[in-house]
Amino acid sequence: MIVLGIESSCDETGIALYDSEKGLLSHVLHSQIELHAEYGGVVPELASRDHIRHLVPLMEQTLQQAGLTQKDIQGVAYTAGPGLIGALMSGACVGRSLAWALGVPAQEVHHMEGHLLAPMLEENPPEFPFVALLVSGGHTLLAHVTGVGQYEILGQSLDDAAGEAFDKTAKMLGLGYPGGPILAKLAVKGVAGVYRFPRPMTDRPGLDFSFSGLKTFALNTWQKLQVECEGQTEKLEQGQADVARAFEEAVVDTLSLKCRRALKQVHCKRLVIAGGVGANQHLRQQLKAMVKKEGGELYYPRIEFCTDNGAMIAYVGCLRLMAGESKALSIDARARWPIDELPSIRD
Repeated sequence: MIVLGIESSCDETGIALYDSEKGLLSHVLHSQIELHAEYGGVVPELASRDHIRHLVPLMEQTLQQAGLTQKDIQGVAYTAGPGLIGALMSGACVGRSLAWALGVPAQEVHHMEGHLLAPMLEENPPEFPFVALLVSGGHTLLAHVTGVGQYEILGQSLDDAAGEAFDKTAKMLGLGYPGGPILAKLAVKGVAGVYRFPRPMTDRPGLDFSFSGLKTFALNTWQKLQVECEGQTEKLEQGQADVARAFEEAVVDTLSLKCRRALKQVHCKRLVIAGGVGANQHLRQQLKAMVKKEGGELYYPRIEFCTDNGAMIAYVGCLRLMAGESKALSIDARARWPIDELPSIRD
């Protein structure tokens, strides 16, 4: 079955074609970073309009790359949530309408399920069961995954997601947009041990996360440093890098500790990391070392599939369409959509 996947939950338009027999055929991605950079964050209305402008041309490009035409499409999958409602509606309207016009089934896909199963697109995919750390700009959660649609939430962020905390801290430090990757790059220049930031909620049982207090701690440290280094540009720049490193280390240590707890709690040896923050090299290295020490295995998607993309949507959509699911002739999108509400696909 050949499925066209559409991702438009936020500020990236992703289109892909997935074949149930041959695997991923083609995928293209349009980023809106330049569009939103001058505002320092995503402007929902601008994001929606940009999706509308690029959805059809990107679909044509994806088909061309695969050497296919619209007549070859046997199903359409699109992100229906969670995300920015206007952006979601842009992709949902195009996807559901295209399926109706072609006379093929359509399937709505949960954005986070796409991220969670993205490692399945790799040559060495994880086997069920496994613990998944979904860590992105909008979500941070740990789940015990025993099958497709079989997700037990073990813990999640009570306030800012890790990616959101990265972006907000980068903005406080006066860095550019998108802030997370820039902060991570700056952290490499920082000196370890200059600052020691708290590891939130690690001194108590449980697997929930909270990063808002860490963000405030970073702000207070930065403001104090600016006063101390007034007129000393070189010292301030190094201090900025030291703050970035201390912040990143605190987030990574917290995520690593919670992942170890989760693996032990459900007696599992396989850990999957997915989502935009999953591209962070410090996080990957620390989780790899932790899992190796525990005698387990770490899995993650290639860098290009950590951030939003159409490939993960086409893949999940194909799984669910082949299991007999399909969306009726209506267009729905959900800004909020708990992942544990999804129906399971059983072998």
